[in-house]
Amino acid sequence: MEEKKRFKVYKVIMLIALVAFITFLLTTIGMYKYLISNNSIGTNKSDISSLIGNSGDISTKLEKYKKLIDKYFLGEVNEEKLEEGAIKGYIEGLNDPYTEYISKDKMKDFLDDTTGNFVGIGIYMVKDTEKNKIMVLSSIKGSPAEKAGILPGDLIISVDDIQYTADEMSVAANKIKGEAGSTVKIQILRGTETKEFQLIRENIRINPVEGKVINKNIGYIEFTSFDENTSEEFKSKYEELQKQNIKSLIIDLRNNGGGIVDEALEIADYILEKDKVILYEVDKNNNEKIMKSKEDPIVNVPTVILTNGNTASSSEILAGALKDNGKAVIVGEKTYGKGVIQQLLTLPDGSGLKITCEEYLTPNKTKINKIGIEPDSNVKLPDTVKNVLNIEEKDDTQLKKAIEILNEKNN
Repeated sequence: MEEKKRFKVYKVIMLIALVAFITFLLTTIGMYKYLISNNSIGTNKSDISSLIGNSGDISTKLEKYKKLIDKYFLGEVNEEKLEEGAIKGYIEGLNDPYTEYISKDKMKDFLDDTTGNFVGIGIYMVKDTEKNKIMVLSSIKGSPAEKAGILPGDLIISVDDIQYTADEMSVAANKIKGEAGSTVKIQILRGTETKEFQLIRENIRINPVEGKVINKNIGYIEFTSFDENTSEEFKSKYEELQKQNIKSLIIDLRNNGGGIVDEALEIADYILEKDKVILYEVDKNNNEKIMKSKEDPIVNVPTVILTNGNTASSSEILAGALKDNGKAVIVGEKTYGKGVIQQLLTLPDGSGLKITCEEYLTPNKTKINKIGIEPDSNVKLPDTVKNVLNIEEKDDTQLKKAIEILNEKNN
């Protein structure tokens, strides 16, 4: 069952057909232009024509560029790098921000990010460009970093005695990651004080579902992505809140960039009556698939969903489904507008292709892609709020509006 769940990631399917490898770098076209314009290397246009000709499919053309490389290139040729660069460039030519080639060595990190798990100390980092340092944005609840007392605003000076600047944040992040149970030494600067921490790496749950009771009887649930098991965590958290006699519910999808579509469908299923349309999926041939709720709802209280411009993808599926079915009021700002779905195709060599394959429409057949979902109640945050990821409750006008709406329904 666990194996089946893992391969639901972005509706992952395995390619079993042999993939014809594209073996040479597209960007060597620049070399071709140089060769035909520079006679100092002892060639001319007729020489080039005889080598590469003027026609052929992409594989044939790349094979011809190989001849140019073999004949003129001065440096060493790494065939594996050429192959990877050629495939990556070919995919980038689609000009789709959501379609990407993922090399074999990056596939594990990609799947870890998708499932919401990694091994490390549990911190979010940003670049402090003014000080050219890596700054801790926050520590993940229950992580080794939080337990040790690493705080937002701490500047990371070194990892295992190697110093890093803001520009080297990705290198430092990879250094901080490691095997569970291993130790990493972090030196930080807090104000004028330097502190050192010896931390044991753990398996970190990046995006847990958080829940609490606010305003005496309103349940509040927040999560920042739809990862593996998010729907089960949502159900568990709701049941906990239900035992505390909540009369209504706020689902905070602000800054939730989406994730696994099936997880969003399951949460919608918890809230909608059986056989209600959740969304329509439409492929390139206009074939339409209708996704409907399968079970009776477990959430039977008035619900508000909070959204903003960072609410995207699977978050929009959930918000659109509940809005169109009259099961939730949307409060906040218009959503991002990512209304397309990707599949992750795993190639035989271990690399992957995340490819846009379908567009989705809400139950009312409303288009979302590049448009977004308009809230029922449009509420902006005050200009004094500088960080939408960390809003103090006293400044959260969107949350206050949600509470106001639910108090009216509860009375």
